[in-house]
Amino acid sequence: MRRLSVREPVAYPILIGEGVLEEIPPLEGPLALLYDRQVEGFARELAERLRVEHRLGVEGGEGAKTLAVYGQVLSFLAQRALPRNTTLLVVGGGTLTDLGGFVAATYLRGIPYLSFPTTTLSVVDASVGGKTGINLPEGKNLVGAFHFPKGVYAELETLKTLPAFTFKEGLVEAFKHGLISGEEGLLQVEDLGPESPRLEAYLAQAVAVKVAITERDPLEKGERRLLNLGHTLGHALEAYTRHALPHGAAVAYGLLYAALLGRALGGEDLTSLALRLLRWLSPPPLPFLLWEDLLPYLLRDKKKLSQSLHWVVPLAPGRLVVEPLPEETLKEAFATWRGVLEDLGFFDQTS
Repeated sequence: MRRLSVREPVAYPILIGEGVLEEIPPLEGPLALLYDRQVEGFARELAERLRVEHRLGVEGGEGAKTLAVYGQVLSFLAQRALPRNTTLLVVGGGTLTDLGGFVAATYLRGIPYLSFPTTTLSVVDASVGGKTGINLPEGKNLVGAFHFPKGVYAELETLKTLPAFTFKEGLVEAFKHGLISGEEGLLQVEDLGPESPRLEAYLAQAVAVKVAITERDPLEKGERRLLNLGHTLGHALEAYTRHALPHGAAVAYGLLYAALLGRALGGEDLTSLALRLLRWLSPPPLPFLLWEDLLPYLLRDKKKLSQSLHWVVPLAPGRLVVEPLPEETLKEAFATWRGVLEDLGFFDQTS
C-alpha cells in the first residue's frame, strides 16, 4: 500500500492499494453515502463496515454531472435533515467524485467528505486536488468550487472490474503527468493492466506529481494550470460530442494537438509520444469537424482569462509554457492535427 499526504492548503491522506478500508479512521457525526451504481457491491461493503444509514446510488458518467442530479443529491441530504457535521462518502469514478465533492462544498455551505475512487481516472486525477463541479449544456466544469476531501482511499481491487478501455483511458491523465514532470516512467503505459505488479507504484507516482503541483498552487493561480495540458481542446471535443467521447480519449486527442502547438513554437517534437499513446489507447473515432465547430466551446472554456484563452504547450517533457496563441497558429496546428488523425483512421468516415 502507498501512502501519500497533502499538506497545503488542507492536510489529508491519500492511500493507494488493497485493503484501504481498514485504514479509515473513526468518523464523528452522521454519515451519508453517494455512490455509482456500477460499484454497488463495493459501496455496500463500505456502508456495512462504517454502518452508514443514508445511501444514494446514481448512474455514473457525465450524465451524473448535471444540475438535475446535483439537485437530487442535495434534496436527498436535506430531506433527511442531515446536519453540518455529516460526512459524505463518495464512491465512484471521476464524475462521481466531482459531483460529490461539489455537493459537499455547497450543502449547508460546506460539509466534510471522503473520496473512494474506483477508476484509474479518478485515482490519478479527479479525486485529488479539491476541484469539484458539474457541467452545463454550454460546456464542461463551468460550475464548481474548490473543496478539499478529508481523505482519499483508492482500493485497487475495484480496478479489476473495469472494462479494458475504461482502465486504459484513466492512465491518459497519468501519462499527462509524465509530460508535465518529465518523469519518463509515467510515459510507459503499454505494459500496465489491473494485475500489473508495478500498477500501485505507477499510480502513486502519478498522484505524487499532482500533489506537488496542487500544494504549491491549490487554487490554480499559476503552476496548477499546467495540469490542464491537453484539456482545452479535449473539453471542447467532449462538449461538441455531447460527452459521447470519453474524457480520457478526448484528452489523448488534446495531447496530440498540444504537441503540435509545441512543435510550432520551436519546441521538441513530441508528436510521436502522443501518437504512441493514441495507438495504445485505441479511442473511439472522432466525428468530422472543423475548427469553427469547436470555437464556441473554446470561447466558453473555464480557463479563459479576460478575453484570452491560455494554452498549455509542451516544449519538452518537463518544460511547458502557458500563454495565449495567435489564431493563425491555432488553426494551422488544427489542420495538421486533423490531417494526421484522418491518415491514421481516427475519424469516423461515416459521419
